[in-house]
Amino acid sequence: MDLMTTITEQRTELADTLDGLSPAQWDAPTLCEGWRVREVAAHMTMPFRYKPGRIMLEMLKSGGSFTRMSDRRAKADAARLSAQDLAGTIRENLAHPWRPPGGGLEAALSHDVIHSLDFVVPLGLPWRIPADRLLIVLHGLSPKRAKYFGVDLTGVRLSATDADWTYGSGKEVTGTLQDLVLYVCGRKTPTIRMLG
Repeated sequence: MDLMTTITEQRTELADTLDGLSPAQWDAPTLCEGWRVREVAAHMTMPFRYKPGRIMLEMLKSGGSFTRMSDRRAKADAARLSAQDLAGTIRENLAHPWRPPGGGLEAALSHDVIHSLDFVVPLGLPWRIPADRLLIVLHGLSPKRAKYFGVDLTGVRLSATDADWTYGSGKEVTGTLQDLVLYVCGRKTPTIRMLG
């Protein structure tokens, strides 16, 4: 699979989805605590709008905490940029080669997929992320990555109900691929089942 093509497809669908949102939907809450859709979009576009030096400066202003920096900048940028600016920035960067620090294109795709779900799911939008993209996110899974999101996978077996995919061993957690992506990233989803 050509990951850059997959990323471009994901961002194209993301931009199309954002373009179709109403003003009320742009201000609706998401699965990211304290963020509306516009803060999520501001966060997603930060790698396209900020040069590495600016990110380092913003990190310093936030005491070296990426989480604090992301929250501060997402809120400030969401207040400053219009919905059209944010959706347009994604459309202008469909094939942008950005990679998260320490990650490759798989991590870039994961970033786009996870944050898309952060607003698609609570808004109940019909856009469904294709299974091949969700599997890339899940194949990049590690206990360390899950722990970053506050999820302990020790003694847990993840099992997809809509694909032949499992991970780990122990107490079974079942759901669709999309549910499992959200679960591993510490998002609350009522359709996850814990068995045993």
